[in-house]
This record gives sequence, structure tokens and C-alpha cells, in this order.
Amino acid sequence: MSNKIPVKNIDTKASKDVKTVDLYASREKIYVKEIFGFFQRIRSVSLWLLMGMYFALCWISINGEQLIYFDLPARKFHLFGVTFWPQDFVLLSWLLIICAFGLFFITTLFGRVWCGYTCPQTVWTFIFMWVEEKVEGSRNQRIKMDKAETNRSKVFKKATKHIIWLLISFATGLTFVGYFYPIRELIFDFFTLNSVSDWAYFWVLFFTVATYANAGWLREQVCLYMCPYARFQSVMFDKDTMIVSYNPARGEPRGSRKKSADPAKAGLGDCIDCDMCVQVCPTGIDIRDGLQYECIGCALCIDACDQIMDKMNYPSGLISYSNENSLEGKKSHLVRPKSIGYGLVLSIMIGAVIYTLAARVPLGLDVIKDRGALYQLTGMGKIENSYTLKVMNMAEEERAFTLSVNGMEGMTITTTTEFSVESGEVYSLPTSIEVNPKSMIETNNDIQFIIKAVDDNTITAESDSRFLGPLNY
Repeated sequence: MSNKIPVKNIDTKASKDVKTVDLYASREKIYVKEIFGFFQRIRSVSLWLLMGMYFALCWISINGEQLIYFDLPARKFHLFGVTFWPQDFVLLSWLLIICAFGLFFITTLFGRVWCGYTCPQTVWTFIFMWVEEKVEGSRNQRIKMDKAETNRSKVFKKATKHIIWLLISFATGLTFVGYFYPIRELIFDFFTLNSVSDWAYFWVLFFTVATYANAGWLREQVCLYMCPYARFQSVMFDKDTMIVSYNPARGEPRGSRKKSADPAKAGLGDCIDCDMCVQVCPTGIDIRDGLQYECIGCALCIDACDQIMDKMNYPSGLISYSNENSLEGKKSHLVRPKSIGYGLVLSIMIGAVIYTLAARVPLGLDVIKDRGALYQLTGMGKIENSYTLKVMNMAEEERAFTLSVNGMEGMTITTTTEFSVESGEVYSLPTSIEVNPKSMIETNNDIQFIIKAVDDNTITAESDSRFLGPLNY
């Protein structure tokens, strides 16, 4: 066998017929046709519910505190009546991990249902599309209007649409900042120019512009090019994953025909090639070309195709939620090792977070040993060690506490043992302990500080430290 690389002459004349393909093509506007059906009703409920929750939750208060409020200056976060502090950030990391595994678990079973029904980009895009439909008319009307010359009616409709988009975007930005700035104070201060920082104005403007651009102009471009999930979702897919699928065995060969015609005699499948599935797709793909990363699993093509099948008196389901095994006539499995693994890990993590929240005590204690003097000898002949206790009250009200220590016989606290700490305060408590030298078994002894709430003995915190003494005293 020759090791030489084969050389081929290229006919430059023939190469003129070769078509070039641009690596980047400018965006072509997608005119999405409005459709009604089973999955669209589910989406409508989920989208309006999620948007309603977004705009309403910041207005709900519990004991005078916003239901969800991230108080960054005070470094505390109020979530559904529970206050979290920077020390609780480990819970935040666990929650993020749970969300990630939950997404993996759902994707393994049902594909990109997150994108189609609950993704914020989908929510706001469909709201903007709904406004566009109501203001400018149906798909055909919008296409005709965009091709027509500029006139008063066209300018009025376009201006109305964009004004509504901007109002929704502004409300979105203002509400988002309202989760970090008390929403009632924000509304008043913002419009009266009363003591609102420049950062508040900046972030309201930023999220207004971002919402307007993403949901109004970019739309599917965010899903195709900006969202990383579209790129790595295929890693979680297998032949049993439920996805929006076209059944080529039943639909091909496609072709138009009269309603009364028998497709079998005409040598045609059930697909009448009406392109309705393409017209309703928010990303502009043709689901009949097979699984594509652009598909967000919204199932609008299913509703559109089912309506056409009903009109033709054909069975529905030509496009449906299915999986590769089912399309190939093989047995499919909802429960499989991958889904069991994700579900098991997800259950363990959720259980761990629930246990941590249930066992969480709104009290923190850190003990700092005085490093300037390891120990001192008092005038009474006792050994003294000094400490600084950092007590953090993570409750919503001021609390009184008592301090005790154990670990060595005869230990006494010579400083105060009763004190009060304001809500959210980190209280520094200088503490000294004396021990009779006869109780010293070793030069380095383990001790434990304990603080308890006066009004509730279940609220307690402990911290270990060491008591030091001289050698061979």
C-alpha cells in the first residue's frame, strides 16, 4: 500500500458551479401562526400562572416582611417567611444542585418540556407574541402589513405594539428590582425621585432593555445561540426519551390531496404537506426533518397537525410526544437505569435539604482563643484563659441568651453569662474562664461553650475550644 496522499486535479471551470454556503446568515423574521389545542391550553395556564407569580409574590408580606426579599445591604434573605444569612449559603448551593439534577431528570424522561412550558424566555416571548397577534392581526395579516408601504395604520399598529412591549418590559424590570428593594418603597421612591440610588435606576433600565430585546427582537435567537442548554441537552437523551416526533412511517410520502381521496390508492401517507407545523413553530423549524436542537418541545406543531388530521378525518398523532424506540416499533421503557439514578440522587438531595432546614437553628457561635496570652495566673493561684465569643442572632427579634461551659471540673466563667443580641447582630462577648490547677490533667484540654435562648431551650449553639495551662504545674 502506498503511503502517498492521493492528489486530485480540480477543474477551475467546473468549480464555478459550486455553491458557497455562508457560515452566518442574518435572522429572518418568523411569523408564528396562533393555534389552539390541548397542549396550547396547558402552556397558557403555565405561562400566565408563572408570570402572575412573578409579578405578585413581591407584593405579598408575612409579618410585615416581603414573601421573597433579598436584603443585600443587611446580608439577609427572606424566603417564604424564613430568613437566611450568609452562613446559610451552603443551602443555596444545594438548591442549585437540586435544580440542575431536577432538570437532568425531567430531560431524560420528557425532553425539553422545561423550555416549552416554564422557561422565562419562553414565558415572555409568548406574551409578546400574544400582544403582537392582538395588535397587528393574524399571521397572514402581519406578513401582508410588513410587505406593504408605510402608512398611518401601519405606523399606529407598530407603535402600539412596541409601546405595550416596553410597558411590559418596564414592569418586568421594576418588579425584578423589587425583590432586592422593598417593592412598595421602590414604587414610591422611583416615581418621586426620592432617595433611590442610581444603581436602582440602572438595573430597572437594564432589565427593561434586556426583556424588550430578548422577548421582542431576539426571541428564538436566544434559544438557538445564547442558551447553553440547547447545546448539551442531547447528552441526556436516549432512545426512550419522550420528544416531539413526526412519524414518517405513517406520514410519508407526503402530498396534497382532496379530503375525499383515499391516500392509500394515491400512494401517499397521511401528511398532506400543509406546512402548518412549520407556521406555528416559534423557532421556525420543520419537525418532519427529525429531531433538531432548535426544537423547544412546545408541542404547538402537535396541536396544529391534530387539527388538520381531524379535518381530513384521519387519526390524530401524526406528530406526537413519542420516542425513538416507539417510532421504530420497539418496546420503550419509562423507568430505566439513567432515570432511576437521577431520581435517586435527586430524592437524597431533597431529603438532605429538608432535614437541614428542619434542624436549622437561628443561632450561630464562634469562639476565638486569645492568642496574645495563652494563659494567665491569677492572684488567687488559678489558671485563666481568655476568649472572644461571636454570637449571631439569626432570628427576627431580639433574644436573651445564657452562656455555660463544660469539659473540665471546677471551671468558672468570671465574665458575664447573660446577654441580649439584636436581630441580625453579630455580638462580640469577651469571656474569661478560671480553673483550679489541681483540675488540670493535661496542658491542652478540650472544652465546650454552650449558649441557650432564655425563652426557648431548643434554640442552642455549641462550639469547641481548648483550655491551656503550664507544663508540670
